[in-house]
Amino acid sequence: MRVPFFTRAGNDDKDGCVGGGGGRHNNHSHNSTSQQQRNSHHHHSHLSSKWTRILIVGLYVGLCQMAAVLSQAMKELPKFGEPIPNVTVAVGRDASLPCVVESLGNHKVAWVHIDRRMILTIHRHIVTKIPRFSVSYDSHKTWLLNINAVQQEDRGYYMCQINSEPMQSQVGYLQVVVPPNILDDDSSDSHVAVREHQNITLSCKAEGFPEPRITWKREDGAAFAVDRRKKVNVSEGERLHLFKISRLEMGAYLCIASNGVPPSISKRITVDVEFSPMTYIPNQLIGAPKSTNVTLECHTEAFPRAISYWVYDNMMILTTGKYNTEIVESSYRTHMRLTVRGLKDKDFGKYRCLSKNSLGETEGSIRLYEIPMPSVPPKATEVKQEKNNAVGVVRLNPISKTDEKWNKGGKGERDRESKSSNRVPSDSSGSNSPNGFNRTSIRVPTVESANSATDRAGSLLQLSLAKCVAYILPATYLIAMTLMGRFSVLLQL
Repeated sequence: MRVPFFTRAGNDDKDGCVGGGGGRHNNHSHNSTSQQQRNSHHHHSHLSSKWTRILIVGLYVGLCQMAAVLSQAMKELPKFGEPIPNVTVAVGRDASLPCVVESLGNHKVAWVHIDRRMILTIHRHIVTKIPRFSVSYDSHKTWLLNINAVQQEDRGYYMCQINSEPMQSQVGYLQVVVPPNILDDDSSDSHVAVREHQNITLSCKAEGFPEPRITWKREDGAAFAVDRRKKVNVSEGERLHLFKISRLEMGAYLCIASNGVPPSISKRITVDVEFSPMTYIPNQLIGAPKSTNVTLECHTEAFPRAISYWVYDNMMILTTGKYNTEIVESSYRTHMRLTVRGLKDKDFGKYRCLSKNSLGETEGSIRLYEIPMPSVPPKATEVKQEKNNAVGVVRLNPISKTDEKWNKGGKGERDRESKSSNRVPSDSSGSNSPNGFNRTSIRVPTVESANSATDRAGSLLQLSLAKCVAYILPATYLIAMTLMGRFSVLLQL
């Protein structure tokens, strides 16, 4: 608003002067005073208008400049170029959270951990006293919050903030995963013992993030009983219940914890099933001839592991030139072997294998008896015949197909074969020989052949009887002793 420096006060004075001209000379003094007052008032009015105009112009210029500054500021206001990604990292590793800001200008960027309500960085300065945190930037556009050796307490929301007007911010999440770890104090011991046919519970506690999953299985992959009628190869849960465990389920069990974060971890728990010794003898009656070697076998099962040895004639047998003992142990099983060399009369009798542990003892017996030495067939020789003189020995071989045919044939066949075998070539046939002799293999006729056949039949009968004694009688005795042994084991159970 423009205010005029001057008003129409002079015309009014002239009019006033015209209106009061008759008394100008008479009121000279009064007119002089009024004129001074008017001049003074006009001067003050002039000054007031001038300062008003200055203030108005200054205010207008200031508003224009302020509008220009605001307009420019609105054009260069910083903004986020992209959101902060969610980052997943394993505990102990390094992680970085990016914050991309465009047109930052003179503004500043700050990082804040919301979960802990803690300012971490302001622009290039590290505010927190945790040395694992640092900040880096790239041409004032990408600001990275770096975290070294991430810990579980670093998990949570992180805010990137710009100190603009109004304040701008965005949030990203840092997920810290932890591989599984088995808590030994809250889990079963590495070795546990239980009596056979009792129940046992194994426990395994693990920690990690996400929460680990627990699975159980045997180290050898065999099945195990989790109730009366069900056997499984794998079971899940922190606890494994074994129902009426047997010696067959003795061994190592694995508790495996996994949560998708490598590596998975396992704990090995060995379950010992304790029971008193038991003996199993494959052959309780063994026959052997003199001057031969024989091996006796005995199988025992026991846990804790038993002391096993052989006894004969109430004396413990040790490895010597006469005896050789072998013991092969596998888990709760023991295989005992005793070899007796050069059997004599005093070596035939009752041998015992004994097995003892802290829960009891047992023994098994083997009876060693003598059988005759198998007869050896005589060697075959040839019968030589000269012209009118025949000397020979009967061929004593095991029965051949020809002999078997001869024995099975009728009387006529035997007579015909005997006649043909007793023929002697004529002299004319021997004239072809330079010396006049004919040499051939023949059967001895008449009495000698009959006696030889009788002896051979007797030898075969004796051998057959020996085989009957060696096989039929021991087998019968073995079956009887086995049945008695099983019945005694059932009585013990």
